[in-house]
Amino acid sequence: MLKIKTFIFNPFSENTYVVFDETKEAVIIDPGCYEKAEKAELDQFIAEEQLKIKYLLNTHCHIDHVLGNYHVKEKYKVPFYIHLVEKPVLQAVKSYAPNYGFPLYQEVLSDHFLTEGDLVTFGETNWKVLFVPGHSPGHIAFYDAKEKVVFSGDVLFEGSVGRTDLPGGDTTTLIASIHQKLFTLPDETVVYSGHGNTTTIGIEKIHNPFCGLKLPS
Repeated sequence: MLKIKTFIFNPFSENTYVVFDETKEAVIIDPGCYEKAEKAELDQFIAEEQLKIKYLLNTHCHIDHVLGNYHVKEKYKVPFYIHLVEKPVLQAVKSYAPNYGFPLYQEVLSDHFLTEGDLVTFGETNWKVLFVPGHSPGHIAFYDAKEKVVFSGDVLFEGSVGRTDLPGGDTTTLIASIHQKLFTLPDETVVYSGHGNTTTIGIEKIHNPFCGLKLPS
């Protein structure tokens, strides 16, 4: 059975996920830890659970989701994965991090790239990679069909969607990603977003006011 630990890090209240199963193999998604206390909180949980971290994964590379990349990569010596299209987004962070109040940000670049349909495997867990651009150009999500969960990053939130006014964002593309990739998942699929509470695909289909936008024919 999949176990999911959520940490809320940095001033953007970003959700960092540590996900593992009975084998104790684990992945870290979007580490947003910046302060020493945040890094210590993450490390303490991993140590207490005796987890073996297999991968560092970014759904996308906006600053609030990558602040802890360097720490995780260096401490746990794991391969780091993003989508290839997201590489310039990651590389840009070092140029604006001080302006956002993060002068101690340390850059680390990805080792490998994921694309639509790839499988991320750890322990007894298998995830399918979904390409869901719109909030950022190389945004991906991770879907576990067996456990019926999806880690959607900043594409779909409880009652909202990701902003599209940042470089590489596009509203039409975002809504298409939601309808064509996320809303085709079973209604009971639990959505673990980059910010805020969990929700389900079924609830968002009915109640999300932003997802009713019609796509161009």
